[in-house]
Amino acid sequence: MTARDVQRSRVYAAETVVRRALDRAASGAGTVTMLGSTVVLPVERRFGSVDAVQRYVEGVLALRWVRATWPGRAAIAVSVRPRRGQARAEYARASATIALPPRAGNAAWALRELVVLHELAHHLAEDEHEEPHGPGFLDRLLALVEGVIGPEAGLLLRATLHNAGARLSLAATS
Repeated sequence: MTARDVQRSRVYAAETVVRRALDRAASGAGTVTMLGSTVVLPVERRFGSVDAVQRYVEGVLALRWVRATWPGRAAIAVSVRPRRGQARAEYARASATIALPPRAGNAAWALRELVVLHELAHHLAEDEHEEPHGPGFLDRLLALVEGVIGPEAGLLLRATLHNAGARLSLAATS
């Protein structure tokens, strides 16, 4: 039985703030002031197709530090497929599949790096019964965002998670 997902809405709220900031960075307004510091955000990767996401996922799982950090789960191949519904992306552990809506109207909101790394953080969970958006998940998500998108994006995500009231593990707060 999977643990109750008590902080999903907090995690999604924080990710919405980060996505908006990354959208501004992509349009040339990538400097944000947070916690008394000015940070220049990196440009987040966007994907033109589910096939491009598949290649990206394979590349992330092949990174040496990802394989060293999560050796059991990183060795399991992940399939990426289009999802019919437009409202959300999802990860199915039983089939190691990420399902992404390719388009919602004219926008490909799910074909972006932050969404894909969120789903990969679910895949990399060793314990299939952990709280879906709990501290262990957030440790993995923060590590992926910091290591793949960049430390500035990781700092922004960490701060917005804290401000949203999400519980982070002690490892994630150091």
